[in-house]
Amino acid sequence: MSAREHGEELAATPARLIPWVEKYRPRTVDEVSHQEEVIAALRSSIESGKLPHLLFYGPPGTGKTSTILAVAKQIFGPVEYRKRVLELNASDERGISVVREKVKGFASTTVGSATLNGKKLPPFKLIILDEADSMSEDAQSALRRTMELYTRVTRFCLVCNYVSRIIEPLASRCAKFRFQPLSEESFTRKIREVAAAEKLSIEDDAMNTLVDVSKGDMRKGITLLQSSSEYNQGSITVESIVETAGVPPEEFMDKIWDTIQSKNFNNLIQCADELQAEGFALSALIRRFQERLLASGESPFPDTEKAAIMMKLGEVDKAIEDGANEDLQLRAFLSFCMQQHSLVQAA
Repeated sequence: MSAREHGEELAATPARLIPWVEKYRPRTVDEVSHQEEVIAALRSSIESGKLPHLLFYGPPGTGKTSTILAVAKQIFGPVEYRKRVLELNASDERGISVVREKVKGFASTTVGSATLNGKKLPPFKLIILDEADSMSEDAQSALRRTMELYTRVTRFCLVCNYVSRIIEPLASRCAKFRFQPLSEESFTRKIREVAAAEKLSIEDDAMNTLVDVSKGDMRKGITLLQSSSEYNQGSITVESIVETAGVPPEEFMDKIWDTIQSKNFNNLIQCADELQAEGFALSALIRRFQERLLASGESPFPDTEKAAIMMKLGEVDKAIEDGANEDLQLRAFLSFCMQQHSLVQAA
């Protein structure tokens, strides 16, 4: 989607329906939270208008896309920004045909002369490829060639979570910037700013829960805040955060723990059935189980069994990512944990 189309789509959306992640997206790089080193390095590019190819990587929700959009708006201004920026989500459009058609078509066109506040704009366009680590290797190889051919008139910014999934010939052509996970202080400050702007009160316990659930992902935090605001008008509580986030409550985690220690397979089947009926995502259960497994004094497992269970958690997480059946994975995981507990008791 081009910047023009994105802007028109937002403009046509009633203010009350605009997602808060868009409503409160940073407009300038100075508004980006907790990425001081990255912002300091980019300021000179904004001032000079000289921008290299860029590679932004780091955890989700740390401001990678927001930063490059803010950079583009500051370099090009609101009018030329709509003409000169092409934003694509590579996870949806990751094949080689996209590079050959959309990317190459946009990259090959030249731009006319324009000024912003009496200053001549740089003679290039910008292509933003979000989730570039989802692109196939063939598509990345084709993109490398396109970057070489049209460097004079086009700059590229690759945005990804895992820099290791970007092929080296492509990564080596970019200036790399690592985005750090947001600190609790930065996360809390931004959430409170949004809450104040929306006239919401948020309890301290609710804020702690939101911090814990979001794991430094600002996009997730703001989205949960918006969803939670629908439960209790004007007030954000622990209950509204937990309900919105789909976090398994403590009583469910207690039941899993008790089932594993019961060494009764029928109890295990019943527990798995109840968890499935409640509709909790297995990924959420895994995160809560991992937290409890590693918490001091919470686990009945010695370190050797903890290590084995952590390995199994990794296998289950990978299987889910690959599209495996969640019900089977849940039952297999609970069975494995029960087996490990039996080994501990027998030792």
